[in-house]
Amino acid sequence: MKSLFEENANPAQAGPMKKYMRDQFEYLGIKTPQSAALMKGFIAEHGLPPLEKLDVIVRDLWSLPQREFQYAAMGLMGKFEKTVGPEFITTIEYLLVTKSWWDTVDTLAGHAVGSQFKRFPKVREKYLKKWRKSKNFWLRRTTLLFQLGYKEETDFDLLSEIVKENLGSDEFFINKAIGWALRQYAHTHPSPVKKFVKATKELHPLSRREALKNIGE
Repeated sequence: MKSLFEENANPAQAGPMKKYMRDQFEYLGIKTPQSAALMKGFIAEHGLPPLEKLDVIVRDLWSLPQREFQYAAMGLMGKFEKTVGPEFITTIEYLLVTKSWWDTVDTLAGHAVGSQFKRFPKVREKYLKKWRKSKNFWLRRTTLLFQLGYKEETDFDLLSEIVKENLGSDEFFINKAIGWALRQYAHTHPSPVKKFVKATKELHPLSRREALKNIGE
């Protein structure tokens, strides 16, 4: 896969992609549709790797400098989302805290973590307790965002608790996540979100604005 991606590098696109991500990472210049097509072709030709090799392959891809390889790793993980065991949470945690930025953390939170926490209650209990108290704000952001796709299954009491734990933060990525998580649940149940926002005076203006974006005051 590494050589395939390198053969399809586009330096003219790499610069703007790197700039968009605030020069945090190097890029090959492969945009998402092309990357998905390359991966699809690669899997069609070679098949998926054995489940027991997923951890090693994902970590190898994560170690490469160009960001497209981290995206490829997450795409590959998506193929195994419903088959990996509870022990895979250790791999996910490693990815969350390594080369952390919103693009990878948000994808992992909404998919890999969301799936693990839904499938394995004991994993959810253990890692939520750990991550909620973490000094690493990317892990705390993950606890705010893992329910993004839960809709009716969202535990709003839990989300409210985690939001309250992060009140007073001056971290943009935390305050943005609070608003996003509340806004997402508001698509399903707007009334409790309105009530919560109104009652929570300490809510950061950014969080408040994001939460009410589609439902108004």
